[in-house]
Amino acid sequence: MDSPTYRLAYEDMDLLTQRDLRPLRLQLELLKPERGLDEQGVHSTVVVFGSARVRDAATARDRLAALERRGDAAPADPSLERELALARRRVEQARYYEEARRFARLISARFQQEKRCDFVVVTGGGPGIMEAANRGAFEANARSIGLNITLPHEQAPNSYITPELAFRFHYFALRKMHFLIHARALVSFPGGYGTMDELFEVLTLIQTGKMPRIPVVLVGRAFWRRVIDFDYLIDEGYIAAGDTGLFEYADDADEIIAALERFYADAMEKGAAERPGSIA
Repeated sequence: MDSPTYRLAYEDMDLLTQRDLRPLRLQLELLKPERGLDEQGVHSTVVVFGSARVRDAATARDRLAALERRGDAAPADPSLERELALARRRVEQARYYEEARRFARLISARFQQEKRCDFVVVTGGGPGIMEAANRGAFEANARSIGLNITLPHEQAPNSYITPELAFRFHYFALRKMHFLIHARALVSFPGGYGTMDELFEVLTLIQTGKMPRIPVVLVGRAFWRRVIDFDYLIDEGYIAAGDTGLFEYADDADEIIAALERFYADAMEKGAAERPGSIA
């Protein structure tokens, strides 16, 4: 029988993709990654956000050198000048890639010991800062998680994610929820719309008490202080003065680690670090 009505319901993709079955698809995207993490024994995570456009230092230098060679052969090309300017910025920004990589290597080596799977690095699973963090964990012979999302230009998982911990989402909301269910810390490197969206959702959830307090570290003081004028938001009365205490700044991997240590040392003194951060 080749009639669509004869298919088993769970094998009928025409059925499962219909609009009124969206609640079922949302439930499946909630359940599947959680089962995967449980099977792999992941107890807690550290989330790393940041731009997909940042490259490692070697790649950034090679790109700049190639453009400079083109410039020598074709001077006074405005479009090439713009490319060169951006390539020079990418060389400067490569330090963020290298610090994300080093942080992930340090935190993974420290916590992923035998029979312990805590502070497992989780990223959006793509290139740039995401790749750097997964790469650092990989270099420490540790596991890391990648939460890919389907996009108009398909996002491929980077090659450093632990295969058993590579997941793909259709819904941004479910993906963002999975970033935070087991999160014990958030480290945000410079980025664009996506990074800002993810960061401010976390700050809002903490501010409103929808999730327990976790350390939030913004990496790159100069970048964040220029991009977001938190003092101006306070002066205008849009946030309270204490809201800037929901995060702190760092410039390198050592400062990030120190910020997490301070947070949990203080939390232990207050008896508030007994369970991973979670959201209902």
